[in-house]
Order: sequence, then C-alpha cells, then structure tokens
Amino acid sequence: MSQSLETAAAPRSESRRRIWIAGAIVLAVIAAIALDTKVVRVGSDSDTRQQAFSPDTYGQAEFPRIKDAVIAKAVDVVTLAQAVQADKAAAAKEYGTPATTGTVMMVKFTGVAGEAKSGVYEMAIDGMPEGISVRLQTGPAINGTDLRDAPGDIEFGAFKNQIEYQDAGSAINRAMKTAVLDGIDTANLTGKTLEVTGAFTLINAKMWRITPVSVTVQ
Repeated sequence: MSQSLETAAAPRSESRRRIWIAGAIVLAVIAAIALDTKVVRVGSDSDTRQQAFSPDTYGQAEFPRIKDAVIAKAVDVVTLAQAVQADKAAAAKEYGTPATTGTVMMVKFTGVAGEAKSGVYEMAIDGMPEGISVRLQTGPAINGTDLRDAPGDIEFGAFKNQIEYQDAGSAINRAMKTAVLDGIDTANLTGKTLEVTGAFTLINAKMWRITPVSVTVQ
C-alpha cells in the first residue's frame, strides 16, 4: 500500500516541478521584454506621432522668415522689367534665386487691379514696359512654389520624399493666405490701388504671376 502511495505521489511531484520550471521561463521572458522596452510618453519627442511631418505646422513656422527674405530682396518691378527685357539671363543672375523650375524673382510695386479671373488680377502699373503682364494671385487657391523657393535654402533633401516637398510649398502658401489675404476682400479689388511685395518664378519673360507676401489696399 505504501509503495502504491509513493508511486502516485511521484507523478504529482514531477508535474509540480514542470509547472514551476514553466513559470520561471515565463517570468524570465517577461523580464527580458521589460528590459528591452522603452516607455514613450505621449507627446514627447520619442512619440512617433510627434515625429510625423505636419505641413501646416511647417508652413506657419517658415512663412514669417520667407516674408522677411522676400521683402529684403524685392526690386522695383519697373526696374526689373527693364532689366529682363535687356537681358533675361543677366537679370535672373543679378536679382533672382535659382530654383528647379526657374529663377524666383522678388518684386515690389504699386498698381491698380483690373478684372479678376479665378482670383488672379491683372495689374496696371505706371512705367511698366509694354509687352509684360503682371498678375497678382489672391486665391482662393494659391498656386506654385514661389514662396518655398524664394529664400533658396529649402531643399528637397531636407524632406522624406517629393510628396512632403510639395506639401511644404502648399502649406507655406496657405500660411501666407491666412496671414496676408484673409483680412482683405479679395473678391472685390477691381479698380483699387494695391501696394504689393511678392515673388514669382521667371519662366515666361512676358507673363509674371505674383505670389504676395504683403498687400496693402490704399
């Protein structure tokens, strides 16, 4: 009888030993995972959501310095027009910022807004040479990468891909619209005198579409 009890107890003892071993292994695995796990606080620099590129945050941060850069380099539009007519390449080299799509030129002028076409006004400017059309875009859509490319230091290599690079340009345009144009009745500028500072990409020497950084309605 005693031998039978000992024989029955042996499997139970072996079973408990296996349970203890399995438990120890599980605890060891949990400890290893804990040692290899970094706790990330929500909103911290390590939070991947904070690291994702936000175009609008970027645009709002960049526009003020872009505005200052454009204003600092802006050339009287009549002076620039005369220089472009005399020698486009020389004018671009003297006054412009090289970009992948052309040379970005910074200008300032006072003119009277004509009729608008899709938010783009033809500007009548005293002293402008014949044959050059100056147009001011006021939205609602602001097109182009004139502002992104104007300072010359926002390069493709600073972004993850072409989409981010394009998004950065669009976001800068939106930031400009909020800061410069949203306080103006852009739908009713015909016949009004505007003082403008802005930028355009010199592709067609006879048609200049200005993206503003400053607009004053006189």
